[in-house]
Amino acid sequence: MVRHVTAGVDETDESLAAAHWAAREALRRGAALRLVHACEWQGRPAASATADAGRRDRAEQTLERAVRSVGVAHPGLPVEDLLVSDSPVTVLLAAAEDSELLVLGSRGLGHAVGFVMGSVSQRVVARSPGAVVLVRAGEASADEHLPALDGVSPEEIPETPYRDVVLGMDTRHPCDELIAFAFDAARRRGTALRVVHALGAAGDNAAEGRSGAGHDTELLADEEDLMAAMLRPWAEKCPGVTVSETVTAARPSTELVRESAHASLVVVGRRTREARLGTHIGSVTQALLHQARCPVAVVPHA
Repeated sequence: MVRHVTAGVDETDESLAAAHWAAREALRRGAALRLVHACEWQGRPAASATADAGRRDRAEQTLERAVRSVGVAHPGLPVEDLLVSDSPVTVLLAAAEDSELLVLGSRGLGHAVGFVMGSVSQRVVARSPGAVVLVRAGEASADEHLPALDGVSPEEIPETPYRDVVLGMDTRHPCDELIAFAFDAARRRGTALRVVHALGAAGDNAAEGRSGAGHDTELLADEEDLMAAMLRPWAEKCPGVTVSETVTAARPSTELVRESAHASLVVVGRRTREARLGTHIGSVTQALLHQARCPVAVVPHA
């Protein structure tokens, strides 16, 4: 059975950046790349046959553009393309079912601001059965790696080390799927894993229950011990991954956005619970997806 990394593509530049990121990830995993484009060009009662044909032509051109661009950059990578007349959300969720990873673009607003997800990406992230990576417009291979020496192009040093992978962790809701994904991402890149637990309001509430001086320091120390214990089995399984742990009283979203400026990938979780008004991404993940400076992987977990 062929293993796939799937990217959803449309007419936007961020979608093309997502396709190229997915291609590099497929190479890291030894998998094939699947490019999917969904467009409802059929079944509209008021639409003429000419209009339907025009929409299909544009859809075919959009997919061909992505396939051609990725093929030029990675001539040895197996690439499959899939064009479907259906709702993009429905098609992408179905693709996520049989893919190792789903990669989507996000509407970029520039490096200073971060990025904003489109409505399709947001709905897919909230409901996907597997991990989804969001990629900004303009994201390139060089952005995943540490800066090259002055005067030397990153393309001249193919073994330039990757930037660290960052894992946002909450000791109140430990999750094997989330930790496993982060360790695997760091292992495939041959880089370190930075695990960040930002207490934020939770830390404030816990500290209020303690008395005497130094309760903040005690709380941080306790959380450090707890996080180290949770990560120890995974570090033993992946001895080649160097792990560093940080516990801070900062707000989780603020700390993870700050860390993203120096990371190749930030990994966060999404609890697969039903909110009163439907699926829910979570405030920290939502904030990170809007402001992160690097690709963000959202991993669903119970």
